[in-house]
Amino acid sequence: MSCIISAPSTNEGKTTLSLLIACWAFCHNIKLQSFKVGPDYLDQQQLSSIGHPLCRNLDVFMCGEKWVKKTFFDNAKSSDIAFIEGAMGLFEGLGSTNYSSTAHIAKILNLPVILIIDAKGKVRSLLAIFKGFQDLDKEISIKGIVFNNVNSIRHKKLIMEVFQAQKVKIIGFLPSNEIIKLSRGNLGLVSPYESDQKINIQYYSHFAEQNLNFPLLIKFLKTKKNEFKKLNYQNYLVKNKYKPIAIAEDNIFHFQYPETKEYLNELGILSLPWNISKDEEIPKEAHSLIIPGGFPEKYADQLSYSKKSLHSLRKFYKKGFIYAECGGMMLLGNSIVNKKGEIFKMAGILPFSSREGNLSVGYRYIKGYKNSPLIKKNQIIRGHEFHYWQIETGTSKLTKCLDKETSFKSPWQIKSWGTKYKKEGWANKDLHASWIHLHLPSNQEATKNFLNNLKKEN
Repeated sequence: MSCIISAPSTNEGKTTLSLLIACWAFCHNIKLQSFKVGPDYLDQQQLSSIGHPLCRNLDVFMCGEKWVKKTFFDNAKSSDIAFIEGAMGLFEGLGSTNYSSTAHIAKILNLPVILIIDAKGKVRSLLAIFKGFQDLDKEISIKGIVFNNVNSIRHKKLIMEVFQAQKVKIIGFLPSNEIIKLSRGNLGLVSPYESDQKINIQYYSHFAEQNLNFPLLIKFLKTKKNEFKKLNYQNYLVKNKYKPIAIAEDNIFHFQYPETKEYLNELGILSLPWNISKDEEIPKEAHSLIIPGGFPEKYADQLSYSKKSLHSLRKFYKKGFIYAECGGMMLLGNSIVNKKGEIFKMAGILPFSSREGNLSVGYRYIKGYKNSPLIKKNQIIRGHEFHYWQIETGTSKLTKCLDKETSFKSPWQIKSWGTKYKKEGWANKDLHASWIHLHLPSNQEATKNFLNNLKKEN
């Protein structure tokens, strides 16, 4: 059947429950395929770290319903069990709508929902929460509930009394536990790439076994075989003998969907890792470079001392094509200024400095402002934005090491729900850098434009 794990709001225990199930399955040698609703990188990385096949993102806004369906069925069919971890509250979608919400995913995949609710300080009010979610949309089927932060036998007994007349299965009661409390940063969970606190899989599995009804839960997790064919990127991409691409990937730059490398491989394009945290040079074989998002602000001092990497990046810009997202764009700027006002030099390719600002998060409609490596004038694509940092221009100058003509313009205009378009990003014929994250493999227009900028073998 498979199911969706959701909640009334964020921070009620969705990821904790998801990780408990993943660890239990791993310890019992059960093949699990997990999924995450929305553009989230960090929850996806946590679930992928357990040892099962990579967790996959399901995002209707960026990828479309067809892509979501095929991604789910193509990956779930080869597993024993599967679940989808929702995002935020069950009905939170684009703006004030239900579009691209966890509930939207439940509908298009026809999957039941298991609701996890924070029970701290509540008993009968839990029923009001459940009934409200049950009655808001009759097309959503809430089949089970897990109650979080239930710390006494009496609390558990009272909740069971309140729900005894309801046609919903109580799957478990999770007590508060500091060991399974997940570390958080300003953008959400701390990534396993940058944390020394590894999940104790054996402990999580034992905790799950003690507090969840797995004979009941497993009925919701078992997968159904289906007739969906394997997703083939070549259906809409022309296969050529492209020259290799380098991709920055380490504990600093890791905000990347796994499908990106997969579609490059599908097209026969060799991707080469570039580890800036080890002060490596860009692989000499590479003729294009992708720098994904990440946390350069946390490692600004280390990056500024990565002299070989920064020199290699400046040198590469004179000959190759660079595509950078969010934190990758910050690396291309002149400097990063930390909270103490300390300035750390970056690559100096783009004329700005980065410093902490207000949170900018959400889906973005994107309209081409001029022809650029990722978008053509008036083309419409979709992406998302997620950062606390801002860029400052006007006082910065490009480093003297660049002898190449550098004329950058905004490649596109972006807007969110209820706002107006504004110019954003930096581009010329050899570079595209922006705060925006894209899901390239599902975005046909952007992908075609991207591939047209890659050098081909003779």
